[in-house]
Amino acid sequence: MSDDIRELLATGAGELGVILTDEQAGACMSYLAELKKWNRKINLTAIRDDREAVIKHFLDSFSFLKGFEVRPGLALVDMGSGAGFPALPIKIAAPAVTVTMVESVKKKASFLRHIVRMLGLQGVEVVDRRTEELPENMLGRFDAATARAFADMEKAVQEGARLLAPGGVLVLSRGPEEQLEPEKIERTGMLLLDRMRLGLPFSRDPRVIWVFRKKG
Repeated sequence: MSDDIRELLATGAGELGVILTDEQAGACMSYLAELKKWNRKINLTAIRDDREAVIKHFLDSFSFLKGFEVRPGLALVDMGSGAGFPALPIKIAAPAVTVTMVESVKKKASFLRHIVRMLGLQGVEVVDRRTEELPENMLGRFDAATARAFADMEKAVQEGARLLAPGGVLVLSRGPEEQLEPEKIERTGMLLLDRMRLGLPFSRDPRVIWVFRKKG
């Protein structure tokens, strides 16, 4: 991976308030290289360009960190992890967080386990099920939840509410045009805490970070 791409990652992360060590930046570059290799065999991402991948996958993932405070032992669940975004970049940047990635597509789950082993990440679990099929002992136990895969934001909020402990937070990154009516939020048992509009570094694509808290 070129030095320019690594510099793009480190600079963009810094603009989002995430300071990467050389080791963390290197882990992200190794992850990107492996993503490109596996992508030739299985469909993990439509993005092929390194610069675009850094911006739309890694920097977008770091933007989720604006939605919750990192602390040792914080339990994060990522719903529909796909190729690992935002969960794995969050884990790389904040190693004290424990991460559960929920991904029902077996080949994608295999890729996630491979990356976890390759990078030597501790405190990471991959569960190859749909979120609505998770066992009872996984419900109501997480401090934070993230999702990029849900087309329907209300569905993402509903699933997050099932998995979060009372007081837990759900962080979603959505397009600027999306809205969710207060009554729909209310019936999920969640409260809207914040709605932050931001632009990803080096990109003209606006994002809105929605932050919800589970009542109780």
